[in-house]
Amino acid sequence: MTIFQNYPLVASICSILFAQFVKFPIAYFSKKPDAHVSLVTSTGGMPSSHSAAVSSLITALIIEYGFTSPLVAIATTFGLIVMFDAMAVRRQSGEQGILLQKLYEEQLREESSALKHVEIESEDDPINIFDTEENKKLIIKKYLGHKPVEVFAGVLTGIIMAFILRMFY
Repeated sequence: MTIFQNYPLVASICSILFAQFVKFPIAYFSKKPDAHVSLVTSTGGMPSSHSAAVSSLITALIIEYGFTSPLVAIATTFGLIVMFDAMAVRRQSGEQGILLQKLYEEQLREESSALKHVEIESEDDPINIFDTEENKKLIIKKYLGHKPVEVFAGVLTGIIMAFILRMFY
């Protein structure tokens, strides 16, 4: 049996790829100012690829083995944990990342303002340490988790993908 004969696995992987691919057009057409192609390779955003993957896996397992299969029980438990994690734990981490980025930028502004009023005797002065180009480029990852609507859209994406792919198996 090759990997392409494993319908639940193929459904899950295709759901991840599809969900990641549609993130950019969705963000672009919803006029999000931070819509970048990098959304395709990052976590977070609409729809949740994590939720799409687990819901597609669960749906494919139900189609293949029925509701009473122990595989469905395992996948469902795993899926609920993944979706809860995407909405709660990872979402909070993303919001903290946004706050940390704002604090960092404010700190840079304050240090830059303070440097204008201090006479620096040498380029190796410790005061100048935070005003380097390397430190100005720090960007804290903001897109870690999902809103409930993004998780729901991921679930729908996964279920639909599982049914579409079933036509080929």
